[in-house]
Amino acid sequence: MSPDLAAPLRLHDLVEAFAGTAQAIVDLAHACSDDDLARPTDCPGWSVHDQISHVVGVEAWLAGHRDPRVEIPPYEHIRNSLGKKVEYAVEVRRGRTGAEVLAELESVLAQRLSTLADPALTDTSVIDGPFGPDQAATVVLLRTFDVWIHEQDIRCALGRPGNLDSPAAAVCVSSIMRQLPKLIARGAAIEPGTTVVIDVTGPGSVTARQGVRVELDEQGQARGHVVPTVPTVPKVPTGEANVTGDHAVASSRLDPQVTISLSAEAFTRRAAGRRPVSDTAYGVVGDADIARGVLEAMVVTH
Repeated sequence: MSPDLAAPLRLHDLVEAFAGTAQAIVDLAHACSDDDLARPTDCPGWSVHDQISHVVGVEAWLAGHRDPRVEIPPYEHIRNSLGKKVEYAVEVRRGRTGAEVLAELESVLAQRLSTLADPALTDTSVIDGPFGPDQAATVVLLRTFDVWIHEQDIRCALGRPGNLDSPAAAVCVSSIMRQLPKLIARGAAIEPGTTVVIDVTGPGSVTARQGVRVELDEQGQARGHVVPTVPTVPKVPTGEANVTGDHAVASSRLDPQVTISLSAEAFTRRAAGRRPVSDTAYGVVGDADIARGVLEAMVVTH
């Protein structure tokens, strides 16, 4: 992975990244009108109000608070038991005003950040996490990832882009990069021996470059392996609009290697499943069909 990606790894730095993205949601919420809160987001079935409620609900649960149980209607966007579990915190707050939910968010975040600032807490201290007890650094990384993705959902709905060069953004890009070998091998349906390079172009220091080579293991199963890379393709200018859903294909002497170049915003929205490949701006050196298969496969949230 590219050394340009300055993703926090230690607990103190992760807490700062988490605090930054959580505060961004608070700031966005303060500026929202009732109409803004009702705007639909790229997270199916959820409004801006629902996004804020979700963040409140998870952090409140981690702080030891328990929401009352409510009946969940058969919403189309709920596809599995995890989706239903996540919906409880949202549903219970649907009858509350935006101001009430925001006040709860501010209160819960103050409690959570106070707990995470405990000097006795170390990277390996075991604390409650969204999927059960885990090391503190892992829990805060997971929460930073989730909160930043929902921050971006809110920003997209409001038309207020930002925080794309933040520590939390770097956490998300780094986390997705670590999962690429498995995702590509499992879902991209590419020939063994093919090397694919993903080039995330920023903005700022949130850049990363990783090669993944797909090989067959002894059982004949496709496995992805990280391989060293060197720059081979001009980066897609960050913030410069491409034709929606289009891609640029350039000739290359590196066949069968395929390089996919895209911004951190496009990379994370695609990986979060918020944007289809047809609406993702990216550049390709090599086989465009392989590139599309990789982009279809690189969704980390379902």
